Amino acid sequence: MQEQKESIEDFYRFYTQHTNNPALKEHGQFNVFRRSEIDWNFKSYKPYNRRDYYKVALIDGKGKLYYSGKTIEVNQPALLFSNPNIPYAWESVAELQAGYFCLFTEEFIDPVAESETLRKSPLFQMDTRRVFFPDKHQMAYITSLFERMITELSTDYSHKYDLIRSLVELVTHEALKIEPVEQHTLQADASSRITIRFFHLLERQFPVSFENILQLKSAKDFATSLAIHTNHLNRAVKKITGKTTTEHIALRILQEAKALLKHSDWSIGDIAFCLGFESPAYFNNFFKKYSTISPGAYRQ
Repeated sequence: MQEQKESIEDFYRFYTQHTNNPALKEHGQFNVFRRSEIDWNFKSYKPYNRRDYYKVALIDGKGKLYYSGKTIEVNQPALLFSNPNIPYAWESVAELQAGYFCLFTEEFIDPVAESETLRKSPLFQMDTRRVFFPDKHQMAYITSLFERMITELSTDYSHKYDLIRSLVELVTHEALKIEPVEQHTLQADASSRITIRFFHLLERQFPVSFENILQLKSAKDFATSLAIHTNHLNRAVKKITGKTTTEHIALRILQEAKALLKHSDWSIGDIAFCLGFESPAYFNNFFKKYSTISPGAYRQ
């Protein structure tokens, strides 16, 4: 049976039960917490499954991280990243758990073009290392970024989410300076490897242009390129991500379509052509199916 994703509402219920902070406010698209506020002295804190939100955690406390068939021992300050496609679990092995973590949704990433820095970051891709060990100077700097997030989130500044988004980007850039952890006690299984190869192929097609028209548009197209049966690809992707191959392809095409409608002066016909649709009418039907409005209405 397919496991249920933990929603951000599930997390808030958990937090309310295991925190000494009675004044929790659910900020929706973004929230940030001090790990010291949570009562970590209990078993099975995080079961192994996917979440429907992104998470960046600065951990000062011992534990084990399990994700995509890997196990990483965390026995020193660490920076951890997770996204909705990667199932994971965290096992605390020490009572003292300090640091910070922030949660954010697609709504937090999508509003402006600059947020593509987050989406394109290797920290949020399928096959990238999730754990980084900062030194004491990096730890102090990243700590200051999280404290600034906490401060800004409590303000009434109208552009605070833009500012916080920049702070999150600074954390991701700092992580890229750190050599990723290589010690794994387990290796990714076959489904993980197939899924990683699928996402590589998917992302390599973008951005589209008149010289780079979308070629792989169906699960069968990708399976042929990967030299495996379509059913094999579908089972692997569904097992690892919880979504079908077709859903991932459609959502990625929709994401590219929205970016072109919003940030280019291409005609809708040109966008449809570069995204591999036989006609603007097919593109229009596709866009309305996945976003409930027409491409023209979205552009306006």
